[in-house]
Amino acid sequence: MVADRDPEKTDGEVGDQYGYKKDFRTALPQFLAVSVKNLLLLGYGMTLGFPTILIPAVSQPIEEEELSLYPSQVAWISSINLIVVPVGCALSGAVTAPMGRRRAMQFVNLPFFVAWLMFHFSTTPEHLYGALFLTGLAGGLLEAPVLTYVAEITQPHLRGAFTATSSMCIIIGVFTQFLFGLLMYWRTVALVNIIFTILAVIALFFVPESPHWLVSRKRYDEAKSSLQWLRGWTHSSAVEKELRDIQALYKNKKVQSEDSDETIREKLSYYLERTFLFPFFLVTYCFFIGHFSGMTTLQTYAVSIFQMLEAPIDKYYATLILGVVQILGSGACVALVHYTGKRPLAVFSTLGAGICCVLVAAYDGYIQIHSISAESIADTGVNGTLDSDIARSIMSGYSWIPTSLLLMLAFITHTGIRLLPWILIGEVFSAKTRSGGAGLASGAGYIFGFLTNRLYVALLDSISIRGTYGLYGAVSLTGCLVLYFILPETEGKELGDIENHFAGIKKLGNEVYKPPKKTKEVSMSHNLKGASNPTFEGDDTHM
Repeated sequence: MVADRDPEKTDGEVGDQYGYKKDFRTALPQFLAVSVKNLLLLGYGMTLGFPTILIPAVSQPIEEEELSLYPSQVAWISSINLIVVPVGCALSGAVTAPMGRRRAMQFVNLPFFVAWLMFHFSTTPEHLYGALFLTGLAGGLLEAPVLTYVAEITQPHLRGAFTATSSMCIIIGVFTQFLFGLLMYWRTVALVNIIFTILAVIALFFVPESPHWLVSRKRYDEAKSSLQWLRGWTHSSAVEKELRDIQALYKNKKVQSEDSDETIREKLSYYLERTFLFPFFLVTYCFFIGHFSGMTTLQTYAVSIFQMLEAPIDKYYATLILGVVQILGSGACVALVHYTGKRPLAVFSTLGAGICCVLVAAYDGYIQIHSISAESIADTGVNGTLDSDIARSIMSGYSWIPTSLLLMLAFITHTGIRLLPWILIGEVFSAKTRSGGAGLASGAGYIFGFLTNRLYVALLDSISIRGTYGLYGAVSLTGCLVLYFILPETEGKELGDIENHFAGIKKLGNEVYKPPKKTKEVSMSHNLKGASNPTFEGDDTHM
């Protein structure tokens, strides 16, 4: 049922450029639509966390376990998913754009469903490989519809926070597998995970399609209905101006959509233009910094890193705390991005990450140079001997330093640079390359993640942990400087304004857009003039 809401506002109320009130009712439907989308990402996070509980089970199987894998086979379980995801990302835009954002999100749940069944009933390593291949491919395919859907359905002042919830839900999905693995057998966990896949498919039937995609297909009545639902179940006149602006965006011959009826050569030419190349460089560079800031390897090799740095608590508990800190950092990003903007969070997180990494490297270097270890302390005790337990207690006075720094690194990176590219990816590309650009950029991000993990062991062997974290610190500090000069502030800005910035038409400011409050005098003068509803100004933009 559509409520009869008056688009005009009372004195002193604050609205956006389309006259929408910034109230709970306007934000609620957008929150619901984003939450439904997040069910899909929660399920994807489960696929990333599932190998963590699968590998120990098949490496040292119990009596009733049918599968027993060799170390070389286990190595494939930890890497197949990451290898396949970029392939899915590269195909994501071309495969899912013709379907529509909502239908594409429902479609990618099918391989997830099949994969969980394969995990549950698997009897050979090949079954596991096939399931991992499906989860990696589906994880890549979902990137374009998920990221573009959020950007196209939300208001500018909500877009940053709602987009940031995507990464947070993936992290929560990974964390659920750690908990499920403690409570249930891994085959049972696979069956339980199917529930979330089914819920995502069903829930997507109750949210509207992206109005941008509907306009690109010339389905204007459906686009209007979608906007009415998304802007607080309002009446048609309240969404007229926003609908006309969307129509004007797709009417411009120079701004065709990615799924319009054009030749392949024409579509490919758009990916050679400034409006694609600059945003693509910006997003992929953010991915590069995010992965090579030390957090990706810390997440993957947390147990061994905490062990090497002699953490004062059990390395498995330290890893569990690390997961909680990541979630807290993501939550902080979601809460702050609307108020601070993306630039301050990016600068803060890259600067903080660089300092943490440099201090970890300095700590390890100091320990190695001065040979401060439990063994060396024991050797210098009374009569040349000292109880090893006493030596370790002395060391515990130092070991809290790198452990605290690594936990700070996890929190700081997740307040900004780890989530930043996923926020930008849905809003910086033009309408004609949005789906394809999101797929290609996220694919590049997964490649950086794969390279980071693969290079870590080699770096550790060649330059030790202090050299490795020194390199991570240099990347982060350099990234802080570069982003300060090239990253525009997109928080609160319209998609059309962002597109014009990268096209070189009109520069975005570095401040978060905050619409001025309407004063009582302005409202009174408006009433005295007897002006018509400003929603209906600019009829020349009709298609």
